[in-house]
Amino acid sequence: MPLGEYGFKDKLIALKSVSFFTFIYFTGRFFDLSKINLSKSFNYMCLIAIPAAVIVLVEAVSYTHFQTFTGYADYMFYFFNQEPSGHHGLNWTFEAENDGPKRFASFFANPLDHAAGTLVSISAILALITTNTQKLKLNQFLIVAFVCSLCSIVFALSRASFASYLFIIFVYAFITKRKKWLSYFYLLMFLAAVFVFSFLSGDLYQFIIGTLNFSNSSSTYHLIQWAEGIEAIISNPLGHGLGSSGRISALLGSNIGGENQLIIIAVQAGIIALGLYVAIYVSMIRISLKMVLERKGRVRKIALFILLLKLGMIIPFLTAEAESYIYIGYITSFFSGIMINLKYNSDGDRGRHTRPEIGQNGTEDHAGGTLQTV
Repeated sequence: MPLGEYGFKDKLIALKSVSFFTFIYFTGRFFDLSKINLSKSFNYMCLIAIPAAVIVLVEAVSYTHFQTFTGYADYMFYFFNQEPSGHHGLNWTFEAENDGPKRFASFFANPLDHAAGTLVSISAILALITTNTQKLKLNQFLIVAFVCSLCSIVFALSRASFASYLFIIFVYAFITKRKKWLSYFYLLMFLAAVFVFSFLSGDLYQFIIGTLNFSNSSSTYHLIQWAEGIEAIISNPLGHGLGSSGRISALLGSNIGGENQLIIIAVQAGIIALGLYVAIYVSMIRISLKMVLERKGRVRKIALFILLLKLGMIIPFLTAEAESYIYIGYITSFFSGIMINLKYNSDGDRGRHTRPEIGQNGTEDHAGGTLQTV
């Protein structure tokens, strides 16, 4: 529609960032379930955490961004017309504060994308270790993947994703009724608070305190962008047109609001589109929670994965255009479609014969009353 200042091409790019997830979702929704192996898919997600952590540890030890060797600045300039910024010749995202601690992105697009990617890993790990009983299915590979994801979330230095990482573990412990985990979690949070306020000092201390009281420049910028976005929504509730907020307008220096996925949607497409987006998001959380509580086997695993990831992404959504993180966005959308596919397959096709597949333990896998592929 001829709304806003941008042309058709720019609007298509903005539309992709806002709603391309629906296409990915329906790809999973109508996928042939006999051709997907959830355990293998989740293991691949865990596997990605290992090389990511290796690179980020090299970055941390050498205190040098991997992107300084990959042509990142040239890529951003020639493809997005974005000049290098910040103190490291990349952009401001790669540092916590003005000339503060470096944030590392490993082989991801930027540190925020890297940090959000760890949420996929921890959700996949927790889904894989879950069984139909209270017993956990741990192995050395998953332990290594967990340690690697922890390294990534620490050195990416993203406050929103780090909070989400801990929140995912807390939600998992609460849903699966692991009282010991909850006790350890509360104790760890208490000890961390004591350490920060009693012993920590320097840039990292200032970074944490500035985050808590919104006194640092990054937090202040978030508040300013949120205020501008809310004012824009109030002035035009039906939207200012695609591209008016988010990546397109930010690259051209004419951004309205931003730093919040929900505000970015509302500024561009209005409160009706925002309402639809929130309804979809809440509905996915509600459905996945119900399936976690009622189902078993692989149906429960994928529902748990989607539930943890959807809940974990709420905080990053409040501080960035998180739908632009292609890896996490496509993974979430595709497996949300697979989850609903499994839900209706096992609900509506109980009487239809489904060929049993042999699981890794040599037995037939039963999920939701229907023989399913492991």
